[in-house]
Amino acid sequence: MRKYSSRFGMGIGSLAAICAVAISPGVRAQYATAVISYNAGTGGASGYNQPASALGLPSTFTNDPNFPSAVDPYDPPYLAEQIVSLGAGGSLTLQLGGSVGNDAAHPFGVDFIVYGNAGFISDFNTGKTDGTLFGADATSTRVSVSADNVTYFTLDPNLAPIFDSYFPTDGAGAFGKAVNPALANAGSFNGLTLDQIRAQYAGSAGGTGYDLSWARDAGGNPVAVDSINYIRLEVLSGKAEIDGIAAVPEPSTWGLFGVGMIGVLARRRRA
Repeated sequence: MRKYSSRFGMGIGSLAAICAVAISPGVRAQYATAVISYNAGTGGASGYNQPASALGLPSTFTNDPNFPSAVDPYDPPYLAEQIVSLGAGGSLTLQLGGSVGNDAAHPFGVDFIVYGNAGFISDFNTGKTDGTLFGADATSTRVSVSADNVTYFTLDPNLAPIFDSYFPTDGAGAFGKAVNPALANAGSFNGLTLDQIRAQYAGSAGGTGYDLSWARDAGGNPVAVDSINYIRLEVLSGKAEIDGIAAVPEPSTWGLFGVGMIGVLARRRRA
């Protein structure tokens, strides 16, 4: 399911940008390590039914023999081994490699981030986007969380954004680092080049951020959730693709370091 942008062909040359990933030495975000359940739903992308595609580090490189390319906001992941599709009524429940904490000190209050395969539409001649997206096909989604895979709490739908939407993944950024949620609109990116989009991302790999303080019980009442180990993603209408999930590291762990081995990041790690 190749999702084409109008800025086609920046693949190999942009791979060098992967060297600028912003995570401190010895500290990595927690990713999904196990699939608990998967229901494809109705109307999802045909052939994209491998739920294990959502495990491990989200994609940084698309190893298509015909069109190899680094993942960036114009060129999202699209291979079946990179993303899994959910149609209407579909759901994917994942277990994280460690507990995700509810920490108000996390940047923008975001505790975990979901990565999809939406991308910015761009002009081939100018390399600029008008801020609109291709591949953002879900019109209603639901995110629920649990500490024990028994009791789940839904994140307030009035606060929780639709996943596989803003912000398109940038494999050269840091997974687990949130983009400012206030920028989740076309106007924030209208007229920007890839470099300018990355400036808006401020070192983030993009994705859709969620705050555990949005948890609600069955009656819609706020509930205190200190930490969770399981995340359930549901598509209520439309369809969405999932590439991975990353927990936000503790604020004191962020820093900058050079990676130096592009091949390590280009190869998608799987648990």
